[in-house]
Parts: sequence; structure tokens; C-alpha cells
Amino acid sequence: MSAASVLAEEFEVLESIYPTELSVISDREIEIDVEPDYPVEGMEFFRLKLSVKYLDDYPDELPVLALEALEGEIDESEKEALLQGMATIGEENIGMAMTFTLVSYLREQLSALAEERINLRIAEEREKERLALEAEEARTRGTLITIESFTEWKMKFDKDMAMKKAKDEEEKLRAMTPREREEYKKIGTRLTGRQLFERNRNLAHEDDSLMEEGTVSVDISQYDRTEVNEEEEDHIHFSDDE
Repeated sequence: MSAASVLAEEFEVLESIYPTELSVISDREIEIDVEPDYPVEGMEFFRLKLSVKYLDDYPDELPVLALEALEGEIDESEKEALLQGMATIGEENIGMAMTFTLVSYLREQLSALAEERINLRIAEEREKERLALEAEEARTRGTLITIESFTEWKMKFDKDMAMKKAKDEEEKLRAMTPREREEYKKIGTRLTGRQLFERNRNLAHEDDSLMEEGTVSVDISQYDRTEVNEEEEDHIHFSDDE
């Protein structure tokens, strides 16, 4: 049987299997609309057009295959993977009519692709939920404080407060008259009550230390009062005129 008659016979079989999906373009070219082999819950529907061009030595050499999206979307990497898979299946069927086998493989792979997309979408949603949960836990848990982080925060806080105080002071002085500014500066140089207290307390401590270093302890009980009285009596004289 010649190659042309083999191909014509295959076309008849394909027309009986795909009465509405098959379009005969020429005696060596056909197009078949292909959908997934089985529906997948939650999948986005898509349909492809498979173009098949048969070479002179078919079925002893592979036909030229092409894919085009009719409904839904398919990216180039997915399309390339499907074509590569059909080429591998075709190599396994060299010498035999292979169009039905190629279409069956394509339908199965479209269902697998739909499942892969759904699983990927579910995984992405779960990852988003996990990240959202971690962010919420971090927000409620707060930031772990270390000595280094607290020191860094304290230095920044003190610097910000000093800058704010200087700015407020500058604005306050700007709003005063020259005389008010002079009085305000005098008040600012006076010691507060607490400062005076601390100063007096420090002076008292200094006096105590001076007494401890420069004085000698005296016990008055060591002196006899009678000695003083006797000395006083020695200096008393009585007049003979009486």
C-alpha cells in the first residue's frame, strides 16, 4: 500500500472519530480542535488547535506539528513541552498511523496541565495565607529587643529629643521680645531646687571629710575641774584692814 493510500485511510478513521473537531486542509494537512481529556474541577477552560502536516515518507517519518490556543491561555514554555512530548510519542510509533495516538496524548496532557495549574494556584494561596499569618504573629508578638538594639534605639531617641528641644527653644525665643529673652536666659542659668539641694548635700559631705582629716578628737572628761578652782584660789588676796 502506498503512502498516499495509507494517509487517505487514516483520514477516514479520523473523520469518524472527530466528526466536528477535524478539518481537512489538504491531502497532506489537517487541523483538529483538542480539549482536555477529562474535566478538572475549578480549572479554566481552554481549547487548542493541533495542525498536522504529513511529509512524503509518513508514517516512516514524523509529521510537522503546531499548536495554537483557541480558548484560554497557554504560554510558550507549556506549548513547547506539549510539542516535545508528542514528538517523543511519535518516535515510538514510527512506521504506523500515529495521528490518533498523538491527539490522545495531547488530550491527556491538557488535563494534567489543568490539574498542575490548579495545584499551583492552591499552593500560592496557601503561601499567601502563611505569610499573612506570620506577619500577624510578628505584629502581635512585637520585635525582640536586645542590648544592642535598645542601645541603638536609645541613642537615636535621645538625639531626636535633643533636636526637638532645641527647635522648640529656638521657636520660643523667637516669639519673645529682646527684654523677655534676656530675662528668660537669666532664669535658665539659675539653679533649680533639686540642684541646690544636691549642691548643699555635696558641700556638707565635703565639710565632714575636712573635719575628719584636719581635727583631733578631745575628751573633756580627762580634765579635772578642781585644778582650775585651786588655781583661782591661789590668786585671791585678803586685806588686813578688815
